[in-house]
Amino acid sequence: MYLRAFLTSILVSCAAFVVAQETFRFGTNVNPDGVKFEVDSRGFIIGGKHVLPVMGEIHFARVPEQEWRREIQKMRAGGITIIATYVFWIHHEGEEGHWDWSGNKNLRKFVQICQEEKMPVVLRIGPFCHGEVYQGGFPVWLTDKAQENPQQYKLRSQAAAFMQATHNLYQNIFKQVSGLLWKDGGPIVGVQIENECRGPWSYYMALKNMAVEVGFDTPFYTRTGWPKLNGNEEFGKLLPLYGDYADGFWDRDLTDMPGAYKDAFIMKDTRLSAVIATEALGKNQDTQMETKDLSYPYLTCELGGGMMPSYHRRINMSGREVKPLAICKLGSGSNLPGYYMYHGGSNPYNPKHTMAETQATAVTNYNDMPHMSYDFQTLLGEMGQPNPISWNESRLLHQFLADWGEELSQMDVDTLSDHYARRGSFEFHNDYVRILNESGTSYITPHNWHLSTLNSKPSTIDWATVEPFCKADNTFYFIAIEGKKPQLSIDGKTYTAKLNKPFKVAGTTFCVLSREKANTAYKIGDKLYYSEGILYQDGNQIMEEIWQTLATKVNYVLTKENGGLREVKMGSQKVAAQPIESDWDKAATWTISNLNELNENLDLYLQISYRGDIARIYADGRLIEDNFWNGKPMLVRLSDLVGKHVELKILPLGKDYPIYLQKEQKAELDKAPNGILLSLDGIQILERKTEILTSLPLPVPSRQ
Repeated sequence: MYLRAFLTSILVSCAAFVVAQETFRFGTNVNPDGVKFEVDSRGFIIGGKHVLPVMGEIHFARVPEQEWRREIQKMRAGGITIIATYVFWIHHEGEEGHWDWSGNKNLRKFVQICQEEKMPVVLRIGPFCHGEVYQGGFPVWLTDKAQENPQQYKLRSQAAAFMQATHNLYQNIFKQVSGLLWKDGGPIVGVQIENECRGPWSYYMALKNMAVEVGFDTPFYTRTGWPKLNGNEEFGKLLPLYGDYADGFWDRDLTDMPGAYKDAFIMKDTRLSAVIATEALGKNQDTQMETKDLSYPYLTCELGGGMMPSYHRRINMSGREVKPLAICKLGSGSNLPGYYMYHGGSNPYNPKHTMAETQATAVTNYNDMPHMSYDFQTLLGEMGQPNPISWNESRLLHQFLADWGEELSQMDVDTLSDHYARRGSFEFHNDYVRILNESGTSYITPHNWHLSTLNSKPSTIDWATVEPFCKADNTFYFIAIEGKKPQLSIDGKTYTAKLNKPFKVAGTTFCVLSREKANTAYKIGDKLYYSEGILYQDGNQIMEEIWQTLATKVNYVLTKENGGLREVKMGSQKVAAQPIESDWDKAATWTISNLNELNENLDLYLQISYRGDIARIYADGRLIEDNFWNGKPMLVRLSDLVGKHVELKILPLGKDYPIYLQKEQKAELDKAPNGILLSLDGIQILERKTEILTSLPLPVPSRQ
């Protein structure tokens, strides 16, 4: 049942079966129903049919356990067909030998929910993960031992004691997911070994062999394809997956789009990025591809779905960056868009220290990150709130891939230039570049595209000035492109479409949606449904989620004036260090007082609009949420605050602080009185309102 539903959800019908390359040496790829999950030089093959899936990252330990199912269902609604998640060592073995898989850290329950929701999973098991986690995920007890006895505990090496500790990690992870691998009928199809590691290859192989030995017998194993390896690899044992970002919090420069970030927005013949983790890997990364690497399928795992602000670099992502980034990779030949992050989250609370990356630690100490927030300004944010731009633009693209991805996956790159590429019947266009050309556009158009139809003879779309969207309601849907007359040349005749009005050509129905209409369209089953919110499927029910601002007034009183600017020191990595605890004595403080009066049955959030350096919310003295100001408001779950003494603290921002702000926020700072920016501009109540839109008919039982 799981398999049939899974295949229905991501496969496109294909007449010809494909044989996978035998050169990839992975684990068991057949499940109890006899269906194979294979890999060839183009991508993934399931049940003998090529697929072009979409992978999205969500960190289970950063999302409340009770929200996992709903958020996975929303990710599926956004077009995600594979879940990727890190297993951060420090989250589960904070004290040596004491393992915690409870609550938000319950990996087994998370994977079981993925199984129930027909969502395949790729586990990223470390030992090093990064993910902007404290020490990259290494527990304090382990790094202490590495400092005391480097010969035995040298991190990310084959030192005996480190490898034994890693074996214990892998063994305990596997215990949580035993029986949930693809070969068992479960959802786990792949495992990533290590992260952003140059090798040596013997280290990679020692880890892979260890993972296999403890039980990770999966259809494929991966590594990040960056940085380039030191020395040679054994071909076919680990799939390299690639990435690219529109900007990076890690960059040392305090300017707009430094280095090669603009190159994320061009079609190119290399899969390697020069901008990922430049603080650790260096600015001048080699992006020349090795010939043998081109025999691997072009798959990605880290296309920037957004970006965190670090203390020294306050990036503000609009959401416009995501679709162009994906289109440039697809146009360059990629057959797996994989987003990091697709869903934001919050770091677990730890009374001893932050659980986020900080310059104050011994290792992985390149940046100061918010203690609690890991919103990532991504498609679905920290609380599951959608970015309306990236959410809609990406899911419409993903629907195209769901309906025609199998066809696209078999098409080679015929033409490639910076702003244009062609793969068979599809043309990829992009001249958008973040900050540098915000007026640019990004889209896909068909060219000599042979459409198979159910009720009439096949048609050929010679050319079009509209984007293909989906097949639904016995209709081929397209989306209008801004600034272009909506036209299609079909079988040699040109048609100008009236937006949102179906028309027939030789018995086949076509419809071009306006961008506004398309942003409300969701394909569920074989039908289109429309909503101003998010539509997702829960069993046989279609749920509608709408975020709205309530008129309820929030009472807040200033109880302490700010104490002036703090001295901003440079951290261990020579970028501005975030405040230490004593610096918060200088914060302006407000008490928020009437939250207990709100309806506890509603799903409510505080939206705090402010200007300053950093904002924090405390409940009964415990840090609940923090935010590095980049022009966007801070969201806080009301359920964390009700019934408690709630304080909001904001530190002032000085015009001479050595941090990067984008021009809009820099303008706010420049006009601040006395060069000090601090204001609380308002607190509103947001509601996540969820209702049943409709129920789908239950499937008819088959006759025995």
